[in-house]
Amino acid sequence: MGIEEKLPAGIALTTVENLAGYMRKASIWPATFGLACCAIEMMAVGTPHYDLARFGMERFAATPRQADLMIVAGRVSNKMAPVVRQVYDQMANPKWVISMGVCASSGGMFNNYAIVQGVDHIIPVDIYLPGCPPRPEMLLNAIITLHEQIQSTPLGVNRVAAARAAEQAALGATPTELQPPTHDHEGLLGRNLLA
Repeated sequence: MGIEEKLPAGIALTTVENLAGYMRKASIWPATFGLACCAIEMMAVGTPHYDLARFGMERFAATPRQADLMIVAGRVSNKMAPVVRQVYDQMANPKWVISMGVCASSGGMFNNYAIVQGVDHIIPVDIYLPGCPPRPEMLLNAIITLHEQIQSTPLGVNRVAAARAAEQAALGATPTELQPPTHDHEGLLGRNLLA
């Protein structure tokens, strides 16, 4: 016996948070930030075959001040890392990040000094999208998952505190260079593998 039973038909009840979450998820503008081969798959999502416009995302913003979603598509070099952070800092709040591809998420096959071993060492990441390169359908699934996160995001000071805590945790993560090795390659160096 709540208020919803006393109202006439056609009246919808919701909270301000649900309404704001619905409006936010339906009006995301991604920033164009393609760094490598994953960017081709990201561009394919904008074609009529996949129709990104049905999610309200048909406009890829060429300026970070008009974008609220950064899709980091491809490997991030150490030289490009400050630019990634600068573009992220210039984006409007609230903002979200999708790390597209294994190279953006963990450095991929480029385990060397020139490539950042995961973009989460630079900026906080909301969705990790695996694959080399991930298919456009996988990016659409990641966008839908992000929409679900945005829909349930709280408003007010709790959101700001949660965002700051997530960013500090991401920036304070242990770099992969300092983590213990997962494989023992020492025994393979002296052996003839073809014999």
